[in-house]
Amino acid sequence: MKKASAINLLKCSGSILVASFFASCASTTVDELRQGETGIESDESVVILGRRQASDYETRSEFVECVGERMNQGEGAVSVVPEQEFIDAMFPYFEPRTAPLRTRDLEQVMTEDFVASKMNDFGIRYIVWLDGSTEMTPMRGSGFSCSVSPVGGGCFGLLSWEDDSSFAARVWDVGSLRNVGTINADATGQSYIPALVIPIPLLARVEANACSRLAIQLKEFLNDT
Repeated sequence: MKKASAINLLKCSGSILVASFFASCASTTVDELRQGETGIESDESVVILGRRQASDYETRSEFVECVGERMNQGEGAVSVVPEQEFIDAMFPYFEPRTAPLRTRDLEQVMTEDFVASKMNDFGIRYIVWLDGSTEMTPMRGSGFSCSVSPVGGGCFGLLSWEDDSSFAARVWDVGSLRNVGTINADATGQSYIPALVIPIPLLARVEANACSRLAIQLKEFLNDT
């Protein structure tokens, strides 16, 4: 069974002093592709792992931790095993150089009695592989000009840039050894630092938005709601 869906979300923020001139906005899009049935019991857990096999970038552990913390909270909360605790306990099977890249690789790893036993101890029902990063475009604008005089001082100018977060979460069912779905979260935003006497950063929190939306969608996906 395959089911795809998309959700768009726009968040903006600004300072009271400069909101009439600038606002930092982040637009988030979440796409889901379901390829199998899901469901999770109260005694079952999930582990979220960051893909780090690529040489040009790695999925930051802070983002993995962010998604896990949010999945462990609120309505439909899911028990999440901390990434580093899981990797240490499974050494060396889930280290970046040896971690399974495909479900058939996981099937082979699960034939190891040690791995199967540890999975059972943790109560792991799903492995979520996170892959992605955030990129920032070069800053542009007039820069800053600051001056100080006997009667005061200040800075004037404007800098702006764009942030683009793109993350994919692939969900593996440990019981059936199948990939049951993929969730993509893309967030883009324009940030500003206007200086009207003092610099006031107006930041588009694209990675935080991607983390929040991805965690919500994963909870719904795993609970099959």
